[in-house]
Amino acid sequence: MKYQVLLYYYYTDIEAPEEFAAEHLELCTDMNLKGRILVATEGINGTVSGTVADTERYKEYMENHPLFEGITFKIDESEDHAFKKMHVRPRPELVNLSLDEDIDPRELTGEYLEPSEFMKEMQDDNTVLLDARNTYEYDVGHFRGAIRPEVETFRDLPEWVADNRDMLEGKRILTYCTGGIRCEKFSGWLKREGFDDVGQLHGGIASYSKDPVAKGQNWDGMMYVFDERITVPVNQVEHTVVGRDHFDGTPCERYTNCADPDCNAQILASEENEAKHLGGCSIECTKSPKNRYIIENELPAEAVEAQIQKLEAEYYAK
Repeated sequence: MKYQVLLYYYYTDIEAPEEFAAEHLELCTDMNLKGRILVATEGINGTVSGTVADTERYKEYMENHPLFEGITFKIDESEDHAFKKMHVRPRPELVNLSLDEDIDPRELTGEYLEPSEFMKEMQDDNTVLLDARNTYEYDVGHFRGAIRPEVETFRDLPEWVADNRDMLEGKRILTYCTGGIRCEKFSGWLKREGFDDVGQLHGGIASYSKDPVAKGQNWDGMMYVFDERITVPVNQVEHTVVGRDHFDGTPCERYTNCADPDCNAQILASEENEAKHLGGCSIECTKSPKNRYIIENELPAEAVEAQIQKLEAEYYAK
């Protein structure tokens, strides 16, 4: 059977998110969907997977729901489900900027730019292209020339902007994110902070990658996604690898989590380097008594100790 992945969001008023989430979980389960959906008083944000028939049935349901009139979906083909389970969870807000005074994108947001417009404007000399995602998302793929804010979470962006205001002042600021939802709030916040000339990629990278005019051009690498696929291609014309292996700096687009559960850092690493370092992102993590890689692969203690000694010798030789 053919499968699809639906990515969507919609800002609307949901009076009882907890009740809505419980009912929506039952609906999605009945439709054989798997995925992750967040519900808040300000709206809904989700990614679900299922057969083409099941996802189209869900899509039709949402499009005809009185709360979501005009909702749009980004659709990817898939060989199977992109999730293991179905979760629908109530949240205080759909995306967390940790603002004292929140932004309502229905009242204040940056100028929407369709993919072809965005492609043209990002090449203007007076334009600053600002990635609104986290560093690990940027590192595996981004628009050519985009600024990489040193942020590990979305809520860190306002502080980064405050510390780097000089590079943004007097410029045309273009922002982008995966599906568009983060830029809805972030671009509105930028305008409230006094940056008047702010545009956002309408529909995010997910829409840009499918646009028949843009064809994903000026994008290098892969797009990070929050499901079992981890990354998906964007540029339909040429593919350039920008990710670099955590251990040796060679081109790499394979993400894995550090085997130490107390660390769990997401790193780019080849299967060979992951095996060499026993799943740890550092010697300290490799030596962790909770190392999942060692436990799951049932590696003999003698072999583990010998490999750690080799790694330490390499480390101190540098």
